Amino acid sequence: MPHRGWTVLDAPSNLGLRQLRPGVEPGARRLADALRACGLVERLGGRDAGRVEAPPWTSLPENRAKIPAYTVALADRLGELLRAGEKPLVLGGDCSILLGAMLALRRHGHYGLAFVDGHLDFRTENVDAVAGEDLAVVTGRAEDALADIDGLRPYVRDEDVVAYGDRSGDRAPVRVIDLAALRAGEWAVPDVPYWVHVDADVLRLDAVDSPQPDGLSYDELADVVRRLLPGAVGMQVTIFDPDLDPDGSAAAALTDCLVRGALP
Repeated sequence: MPHRGWTVLDAPSNLGLRQLRPGVEPGARRLADALRACGLVERLGGRDAGRVEAPPWTSLPENRAKIPAYTVALADRLGELLRAGEKPLVLGGDCSILLGAMLALRRHGHYGLAFVDGHLDFRTENVDAVAGEDLAVVTGRAEDALADIDGLRPYVRDEDVVAYGDRSGDRAPVRVIDLAALRAGEWAVPDVPYWVHVDADVLRLDAVDSPQPDGLSYDELADVVRRLLPGAVGMQVTIFDPDLDPDGSAAAALTDCLVRGALP
């Protein structure tokens, strides 16, 4: 029998991120450890599915070259969970783990994407760090090694994506409900079952690699997640950096937020 709640899988990859400053690796790879230490799995009544270990973070060109193999490894594991009828909750890691999730779903059938993020991550020129172009990649706009694994480009179609909470002012050829529109009550979901991507930088939060002014409150994010749950086949959480949260208060608040949002 499949587990009826969340099945929690760690994807502690930093491969999509630049160094924070010369010689300093980002700490997003410890996101899962921080949220687990706050009791996330137990509080959700979740099942522990372990981790898909990432190769070492080194330099941008080398990291980019490592992402395809990691994407396949993550997609293979998620595919096992999906075939077993599980509902995965993937704890990153950076936003490049979205490639593994959407590849798994593309192999499985026709799915959409609910993209909750302070940025649109749709850079297609001067590309380097995949965490800044993950939405472009999963909709087919990158080199074959990233965007056409198994000949399955695109992993998700533009018309099956809705982005929520953007405050970057960037553009992408998907339905965008930016921060102001979201607060004004605009709402939509993909027309097909979908994966939920939550980047912690959608919050008013400093413990991320690219903080911006304003952003959702924890209560607002919990409400967005709760509203997305009925059509969701799984979810991922990315970019929170415990190294920028020395007293652990942001990890505790983010865990509380996810528990409030992700419980039925």
